[in-house]
Amino acid sequence: MIESRKVEPTAFASMIATRTFFPAKYIAQAREELSDVLKKTGNRLLDFPAGETKTGAIETTQDGEKYARWFDEHRKEIGGVILTMPNFGDERGAVAALRDANVPIYIQTQPDEIGKMSPADRRDGFCGRVSITDNFWKYGIKFTVLEPHVLALKDSRFQSRIKYFDTVCRVANGMERFRVGAIGGRTSAFKTVRIDEDALERAGISMETYDLLDVYMRMKAIKGDDKALKEKTDFLQDYATWCEASKKALPNIARLGVILDQIIEENGLDAIALRCWDEFQKYEELNFSPCVLLSDYNNRGVPAACEVDVGNAIAMHALRLASKNAAACLDWNNNYREDANKTILFHCGPVPQEMMTEKGWIQEHSIIKNAIGRDGCGYGCNQGSIKPGDMVFASSRTADGKLQFYIGTGKFTEDPIEKEFFGCAGVAEIPELQKVLLHVCEEGHRHHTSATHITEDTKTFVFKSAVANAIYEALTKYNGFDVRRPQLEERKQF
Repeated sequence: MIESRKVEPTAFASMIATRTFFPAKYIAQAREELSDVLKKTGNRLLDFPAGETKTGAIETTQDGEKYARWFDEHRKEIGGVILTMPNFGDERGAVAALRDANVPIYIQTQPDEIGKMSPADRRDGFCGRVSITDNFWKYGIKFTVLEPHVLALKDSRFQSRIKYFDTVCRVANGMERFRVGAIGGRTSAFKTVRIDEDALERAGISMETYDLLDVYMRMKAIKGDDKALKEKTDFLQDYATWCEASKKALPNIARLGVILDQIIEENGLDAIALRCWDEFQKYEELNFSPCVLLSDYNNRGVPAACEVDVGNAIAMHALRLASKNAAACLDWNNNYREDANKTILFHCGPVPQEMMTEKGWIQEHSIIKNAIGRDGCGYGCNQGSIKPGDMVFASSRTADGKLQFYIGTGKFTEDPIEKEFFGCAGVAEIPELQKVLLHVCEEGHRHHTSATHITEDTKTFVFKSAVANAIYEALTKYNGFDVRRPQLEERKQF
């Protein structure tokens, strides 16, 4: 079986900018303080050797060129740059150093202190950051600046800025050159999930396609004593609760799992979207629904979308990179009573166990059973409830040759859903939900959206609004995608 995939913290390169007619005594201090902060945030730091320049920092064009050569030697290790300015940094060296970096750059500036404004102590980084950002803008160098304009490295708030920038880097880097597998053709009735492969390629995303006939023939070739089949069967039996009726579907579900594992590993796929009905259910030699497999893939860090919704597999990938948590593809499914800001988000059973209140139980796909008209044809749905908590949601599609997203925030509540409700669902409370739904309808987005839980941690300053902001900045500024935030947009109301 494929191993669980973790989202690793970004490795940062440090760059200290200086101008020598401002005090150089702060340079070594900045180097030490930045190292201490990144040890606390868990990020690896690649530090440009201090002995390479006159002051240990970057000032002149020649200094910047030395830094650029060092950067190229470590390029594969570096996910972002922290450009710190203990005093007024020289823009010439900064531009020469980072003009071709092509990774996110966070420009951080140290504050002056009242009482230390003599030439021996004054920093003037407040002004220096404007000088460097002005030049970066003119050269087309993409960068991140955060509030407040100046902030000491030893200020506890700086850790939250590093966490935010880490999220920006994970999303921006992770959305470049990744592969999503479309397994099976789009279900004919679901034109809503159509996708433009050319637009994805222009966005740096490879969509690889696989025919269900090949999948089925490979499943059929697996012998009953196959080691991988036994391992997958044992795992699935433990992953969910199976009744006697559902166990009849387990061998074929496990066979499909073995083949999907092989396809993912053989082709280096980062995410998948599966044609999950109705062939698996209507042919009696198969007789199953693959939902529990998708639940497991999502749980182990391989985003897996239903109904060949490649667009939401892409959105799930971005959400997972940002939150470091599993994501799920869900239907915009029902209103919840008369609350304009609540909706039931649901799907048949691909929700990862990490997002559920408890281990799921395997149920027949009652909707497909009604369509096919035969009992026992669709066991494999992982029934349960989505656990309460803050979340970020997003979806993507292609239009006019471009990849487009929307993103928002909300929370899953403890509101009850009746026991007769099929599949895995949760009540989501989303501020300005009606604005979001108007955007989904007017802009031609699909009936799916994707969501991930955000674990609020006051020690590391992870909040759903910050995560959503970081995703937005990464996708727009660094990836160049079209992203909308309908909750924040002005609209005329009745």
